[in-house]
Amino acid sequence: MNSIELLSPVGDFECLQAAVQNGADAVYLGASSFSARASAKNFNLKELEKAVSYAHLRGVKVHLALNTLIKNNEFEEAFELAKHCYNLGVDAFIVQDYGLCSLLLEHFPDLPIHASTQMSIHNLEGVKKLEDLGFSRVVLARETSLAELEFIKNHTNIELEVFIHGALCISYSGQCLLSSMIGRSFAEIVENVLELVVFLMNWLLNLIKKFVWIRGIY
Repeated sequence: MNSIELLSPVGDFECLQAAVQNGADAVYLGASSFSARASAKNFNLKELEKAVSYAHLRGVKVHLALNTLIKNNEFEEAFELAKHCYNLGVDAFIVQDYGLCSLLLEHFPDLPIHASTQMSIHNLEGVKKLEDLGFSRVVLARETSLAELEFIKNHTNIELEVFIHGALCISYSGQCLLSSMIGRSFAEIVENVLELVVFLMNWLLNLIKKFVWIRGIY
């Protein structure tokens, strides 16, 4: 049986400590820019150095999420961030942008590149294409079924990663368009929607009570 890596997201150093101390084999985190984990606190360069040192001292790998789409005028900054983190000793880059992937493979051929779930890869042909491009791991789309996962695994040698806490957002990986446009996390949106539902239910319940009370009088 192939070994399984338990990978945990960490948004700050406290989360990192919790993940490491509770058995995570690896963690993934974002820097202060170019990470789809924008709603997390994330790590500045000094904090990244501390995080990598803390995790490696305890035998835990650190995967850096550089998984936003990179604009032309952002490439130099994104590459400099990747270069700095490479020198810090991160164990892998998680990438969505094909151009950035090509650049990282050219300059850091010894460092694994993981295809972010933001790429929405959910079938064998997509996985094989990324394998040909040089990716070492594919984070499959959250909506990938167990049957599809088994089929892909049986027909490729690339590492596969899956989310075990279920589908998020609108159940299609990387398509959180509404929340990205209004600048808020999906969790915040759900919380507000639930508050609205509770408010409407209470309003309706009070209306029914008043109706019953009036009927009782007449």
